[in-house]
Amino acid sequence: MPQGFRRLRPLLLLAAVAMSLIMALPPVGRYARQDEVAQAFQFVVFAAAAPALLVLGWPARLFRASRFLPPALRRVRDPRGPATRPALRASAALLPVLALVIVWRVPVVLAAMDRDPGLTALELVTLVPAGCALWAELAGPHVTRDALPRPLRATMAAVAMWSIWAIAYIAGMSTTGLAHAQSAVPDHQLAVGVMWAVPAVCYVPVVFATMMSWLGGHEEPAAGVVGLLADPAWPDTSGPLPPPRGWR
Repeated sequence: MPQGFRRLRPLLLLAAVAMSLIMALPPVGRYARQDEVAQAFQFVVFAAAAPALLVLGWPARLFRASRFLPPALRRVRDPRGPATRPALRASAALLPVLALVIVWRVPVVLAAMDRDPGLTALELVTLVPAGCALWAELAGPHVTRDALPRPLRATMAAVAMWSIWAIAYIAGMSTTGLAHAQSAVPDHQLAVGVMWAVPAVCYVPVVFATMMSWLGGHEEPAAGVVGLLADPAWPDTSGPLPPPRGWR
């Protein structure tokens, strides 16, 4: 792992905690119940940005990916070594995120959040842990010794990103926004842009770096997605180009 990334870990962790608290507490949390753009930014912070920063910033010596999962799902892992059921592991990490992303953008839920500040705290404590479970599989420090197949991880990241994009697309096609209380807001297209941009910043590097590493046949560094980006998986052009690893 690059020494610079080790120094950066505490800052990523602090940034995740600070962003989550700022978006949940007044005055930003109160403003998000009145403004569609602020509410969209609050949602993508809880669903994508904060979990990514928490997992990448968590000290590796304290990191245990299974701690982000409920006890009933920890049996998915094989204690003797790498997991033998990658499809079940992927489903356990991805499906809760997809379900929660959809639930928290249902119009009736958005309208209820405008009236009840307590739902913002509930959104935080459900989206962030579920996102951490997903990001633990995508880019946690354990990926070198207990990793899901790289194409599967790239697919998981893409599906998580597309789920938010699909909701943003529906909101963009609507003439009133998702919540009736926000029907007078003229700039819900800006909220759609926020819901496209933030997940793209979080997930596109994972998809790109993981697939390039797989196609190039390189071993993954221990720094997760940050290490992948620091050590691109392009083949050495000074010699013969090897076939993609997935084609062997």
